[in-house]
Parts: sequence; C-alpha cells; structure tokens
Amino acid sequence: MSEHGTWRRVSREGRRFLRGRTRTLRRLALWSLLESAHTFLGGYAVARALDDGFLAGRTGTGIGWLAVAGVGALLGALALRGVFGGLADLVEPLRDGLVRRSVRQAIGLAVSDPARASRAGDSGAVSRLTQQTEMARDSFAGLVLIARSFVFTALGALLGLAALAPVLLVLVLPALLLGTAAFLATLRPMARVQRAALDADEALSGRTGELAAGLRDVIACGGGASAGAGIELLIAEQERLTGRLARWTALRTLALGVAGRLPVVVLLAGTPWLLGRGVSAGAVAGALTYLVQSLLPALDALMTAVGAAGTRLLVVLDRFCDPEAAPRPHPEPLAVDPGPVSGPPAPPAPPAPTSPAVELRRVRFAYGPRAHPVIDDLDLLVRPGEHLAVVGPSGIGKSTLTALIAGLLPPGRGTVRVAGAPACGAPGRAAPGYGPDVRRTLLPQQAYVFTGTVHENLTHLCPGPVSRGEVERATAVLGADALVARLGGPDAVVDPGRLTPGERQHLALAAAYLSPAPLLLLDEATCHLDPRAEERAERALAERPGTLVVVAHRISSAVRADRVLVLDGTRAVCGTHAELPARSPLYRDLVGLWNAQG
Repeated sequence: MSEHGTWRRVSREGRRFLRGRTRTLRRLALWSLLESAHTFLGGYAVARALDDGFLAGRTGTGIGWLAVAGVGALLGALALRGVFGGLADLVEPLRDGLVRRSVRQAIGLAVSDPARASRAGDSGAVSRLTQQTEMARDSFAGLVLIARSFVFTALGALLGLAALAPVLLVLVLPALLLGTAAFLATLRPMARVQRAALDADEALSGRTGELAAGLRDVIACGGGASAGAGIELLIAEQERLTGRLARWTALRTLALGVAGRLPVVVLLAGTPWLLGRGVSAGAVAGALTYLVQSLLPALDALMTAVGAAGTRLLVVLDRFCDPEAAPRPHPEPLAVDPGPVSGPPAPPAPPAPTSPAVELRRVRFAYGPRAHPVIDDLDLLVRPGEHLAVVGPSGIGKSTLTALIAGLLPPGRGTVRVAGAPACGAPGRAAPGYGPDVRRTLLPQQAYVFTGTVHENLTHLCPGPVSRGEVERATAVLGADALVARLGGPDAVVDPGRLTPGERQHLALAAAYLSPAPLLLLDEATCHLDPRAEERAERALAERPGTLVVVAHRISSAVRADRVLVLDGTRAVCGTHAELPARSPLYRDLVGLWNAQG
C-alpha cells in the first residue's frame, strides 16, 4: 500500500480511537491551559519587571513581577501533575486494544489461511504482541505529552509576544516556520526507513527462530555457513537501514537547528531595529525569554519526538490497522543450503576411500577438565562399507562418540579420523563456504525438518540437484512414499510442527539415504519408528554404498549389524552379535532382557 494510503488508514483508525475518549481529551486540554498561563506569565512578567520595575528604578515592582513568574511556574507544575493522570486514561486503552487486535489477526490468519500461517511462522505475531505493542504505547504516550505541551506552550508564547509588541512576531515567525517546514519534509522518508527496518526485524526474528530450532542438525549436516549466510544478509540489511536512518536524522537535526536557533539569532540581530521603533528593552528581553525558555525547548522536544517516536508509531500502527497484517516471512524458507543449482558445477563425489572409514586411537573425552571421562582410552577401527551398531546403557557415552566422529566435539586426548583425515576441522565441504559435509552425515534423535517443500527436505544434504525419480526411488526403499503422498507430494510445503516425531524421522532418514556422504551416523535416529519400519530403514541404509554407524535403540539393530561396539563405562568391547555374549556380560544381559521381553 502507498504511503498516502498508510497515513489515511492510520489517521482514520486514530480518529475513531480519539472520538471515543473526548472526555479524557477535554481533561487534558483543561489542565494544559494552566501550562499556557505559566508560559504567558514567564515572558510577560520578565518584560514588566524590567520596564516597570528595575529599569524604572522601582526594585520592589520588579521583584513583584518576578514573583508572578514564580507563581506561573507553580501553575505549570500543577498542570503537569494533572496531565499525567489523564495520559494514563488515554494510553493504556490503546495498548490493550493493540494486544487484542494482534491476537485476533494471528488467530484469523491461522483459521483462514493455515498454509500461509505455517510458512510465516508466529515470530512476527509475537513481535507485534510484545515489542511493537510496547513500542506503540511508549511512542504514543510521549507524543501526546510533548505535542500537547508544544501546542499550549506555543499558544502562551505567541500570545505573550503579541501582548508585548506585535512586531516581534514579524521577526520570529518566518525563521520558525522555515525550520518547521524543513523538518516536516523529512518525516515521510524516515517513515519509509522505519517500516523497512521493522520488516527486516521480523524477517531476522523468523530466521533466527527457525535456525535455533535445528541448530544442532544444521551444524551436523555442515550447513552452518549457508544457514548463517541468510542471517548475515538480514543483519547487513539492518545495518544499511540504520545508516539511512542516521542520514535522515542528521537532516532533521539541521532543520531543528534552523527552527530552534535562527529565531534567537534574528531577534538579537534585529534588536537595534526594534528599539529604534519604540519597542522597549523589557519587551525584547521578554521575547527572548519566550524563545529560549519556552517556545524553542518545546519545539526541540516536539521535533525530536515526532521525528523518532512519531514515524515509528505510524509504521507500527499500520501493522495493526492493516487487515492483511500477518507475520512477514522471509521470501525463502530456511534450509541447509544445498548450494547453487546453476552456476559453477558441484564438486565430484569423493573418491572411494582407501583409509578406514572411522579410526579412533586412544581417545579420551570429558565434559570439563575435572569431570569423569565419558570416553576413556578408546580404540576403534571401522572399515569402509561396514555396518556398526553401538549399544550401552543411557548416559554411557554413545551420543558423545557419534559427536566425536561427526567432528562436533574435539577429543581431549587421542585422534579421531574420518576417511583418513582429522574429524574436526578437516576439509569436507561440498563447496567453499557452504553446503553439506560430503564425508559424513549425522542424524540425531530429534530429526531436523524445516519449513520448505518435501523435495527440499529430502535433498538438502545433496550438494547438487536431485531428480524427481531419484527421490521417488529413495522414499520407496525407505517406506516413506506413503508419508510423502499423505503430505501432498514432493512439492507440498512441510510444517514441522504438524508432523509426528516418527514422520520427521522418516523424512530425515530418506534425506540421509540420498546423501552422497560415504559415512552415515544414526544417533537413535529411528527411536520413534515401529520395529518393522526401523528394520526396513536400517536395512536400506546398510545396503546403500558407504559405512553405517548406528546407536542402537533396540537390540534388533545390533543383530542386523556386521559388528557391535558395547560401551559399559569401564571398557569397550567390539565384536559380532554371536560372539559378544561370551565376551561382554553387559551385552549378554541386554540380549537376555530383549529375548525375555520378545
């Protein structure tokens, strides 16, 4: 909508709000009349104190007039006290109304257009309900307080100047109006920048919320750089808008200088001319008092408030007045960026490994310098193409082991190598600065599914484009084809919040199957699947070219593996399912318990 339309809509809503509170406005006006009296007496009493008192040799009269000015100051303080009481009756209903409207907008969007609400997320609605509501409340309160003060202060000052000598207005008003016109010219551009800044703030809020929800998975998939790039673009946009706002603020300050300082300069420069035409010295001093102590400070406060809080209030209220207002999502969904589809070709897949797929030598890891080690003196060699299951009681270090192999944690001692290179910090990206790690893929227990299409969720671990046929074959092998059909097909938009944990795991497993990484790490990534679906997924991933390391949720996963690593807190034992019961009492107990339950 155009700026004119924005102002018209906000103005219409504002008039409707104020019409329902005429009694409060009358109270504010009556209290503010005392402020006009205070301003009038301030300059007029100074003029009379000089002309009729001190300059005429009547000191008592001069002191009397100054006492009158003091009474005016007391009237101003009394007026301010009454104004604050009326201000609360005006501001709090505005805040309450905005909160109700924000809630209605969010609920209405969710009911009328669930798909749009799903894509947008609720971060924009939360921003309006909290930050923007309070911003509107504070800005409105400041504007009412300052605008009211300026109007009644200007009324008292201009009446005082006319009462002292009408010719004083001829000198003061042109400079005052010139600066005010220059200031008003900056309002619309500043409002545009403020609106753009709020758009960027909502987009940044939505992006960071999405990224935080899947941060561990983004890092594990090697998408930190690409996901962070989107955040950096929004931050750069905010920085650019801040610079533009600063430039307009500088122009506003210049206009304020013209309106606030030039009248004083003109009055002082024109003093000989005024005295030559019969204007008394007391009248000139009174006019200077009006300018320096009343009119110009009030104008300074008004321009500052309108230039900052006023434009901000206009933009924020437009969000609430717009019937189509809704969280403004970033145009693109957050995803682990698979890299450009066009442009430079994706690097070729890594060559067939000649080194062990995973190699750990005397690895020790503890969560702190004085903490008991979770992994201690562990040696492990996983051959290329091997299927290894990791078992052990909860908290024994299974997830820590996968994090070490994935490069998420550095070992405290020893070495961890993947495909012959150090697990931490070794080059393995699909392309410089972005894209997934082509050496390995980690699937944690909490599967990462982002707001995007089904196809994007299934292919985000691939460095290049993936055909529709490849995706259909993968979902069929994993048994996820029925889920994809139920979601609406590959082009349907996924709402992670509407998926069950098992459905999220099914999509993540299909994405891992399509990944070109020769090493897959499953950290209880099938725990929400039923045994039959888990078996189908693990067999499919094991038959896929590459190495599979599974943190077992059920002993059945260990039965299907080539070898099993048993972590028992004192020593690690590795062997086949058939030979481990004789070598590991813990494994024997786990198998016995599983057989008893089966």
